[in-house]
Amino acid sequence: MIRRISWLYHPQTLREKGLIWSSGLATVTLIIILYGLSVYWSLEPDSFDIEENTRQELSGADSVTGAHTTAALIRVMETLLEKPGGYLSNDIMPPSVLLDNIPNWEFGALVQSRDLARALRNDISRSQSQSTENKDLSVAEPQFNFSNDSWILPSTEGEYRKGIQALRRYLAGLAKNDAQNTQFYARADNLRVWLSVVEKRLGSLSQRLSASVGQERINTDLAGDPDAAQSTQGMSQLEVHTPWLEIDDVFYEARGSTWALVHFLRAVELDFREILMKKNALVSLRQIIRELEATQQPVMSPMVLNGGGFGIVTNYSLVMASYISRANAAVIDLRNLMSEG
Repeated sequence: MIRRISWLYHPQTLREKGLIWSSGLATVTLIIILYGLSVYWSLEPDSFDIEENTRQELSGADSVTGAHTTAALIRVMETLLEKPGGYLSNDIMPPSVLLDNIPNWEFGALVQSRDLARALRNDISRSQSQSTENKDLSVAEPQFNFSNDSWILPSTEGEYRKGIQALRRYLAGLAKNDAQNTQFYARADNLRVWLSVVEKRLGSLSQRLSASVGQERINTDLAGDPDAAQSTQGMSQLEVHTPWLEIDDVFYEARGSTWALVHFLRAVELDFREILMKKNALVSLRQIIRELEATQQPVMSPMVLNGGGFGIVTNYSLVMASYISRANAAVIDLRNLMSEG
């Protein structure tokens, strides 16, 4: 008996037990830290004030036409890189490699930023089809189209920062009276071109969100043109269903996309104010913003619930699709107003 007890308290045995306890405690502590980081990094960024953001970018100087929209684009791209946890879409280390909600949120905001940067380069900064493009925007737009998940050199963050620097040079040029080649043309046709892209983005998101419950749709690809043709023969009915594991990905992509779009539209309201008032379209734009703001309501559930359309469990994707669909319809109306005299 004494020999058995002495074995239990043998120094080597105590040392082994101590190592086991220390290893277990370290493992539990590491798990708690990683979980806390994952929760903190999964918080979606807050909205920002457009006019205050523009004042900060211009260092207190007087605002000029186009400054709000350009400054908003800079802030959205910087938010992707500087929010808690930084840019997560290209991380390969835990806990960010295990997260998928925020990376999808980032991609949604990034797509809207790419669309606006392309519109700035190709249309809004040019007076006519044969005018030369702005040299800074010709740098910013392709930089934002760099691969969103590249972690090896060159890194995604580094390429996006080059685009942000180019946008800042463009913004500085807008504020200079002698920089005649740096312009922002707040015209109805320029706004209409960008809105046509926004319309398609919102329509696609709405369809993908609605497919969370699965449905059969009539194929309308060639509707409206009796002479239209397509590459391959299509079915008359299509069964559309988002895979169960991808439903929350689409939901958070839509959250990021609408978050960025709300800020861009608020900036457009300030930069295109005169033409919007002339077209009696200011109220229409504000209604679009209100519909999109509703998509940013806090998600009260720890997971995205997607029950049946009229089932017991709510369907977050269908609620999101409802707001986006109404905003999409309002964008179509606004674009039509821009085309009228």
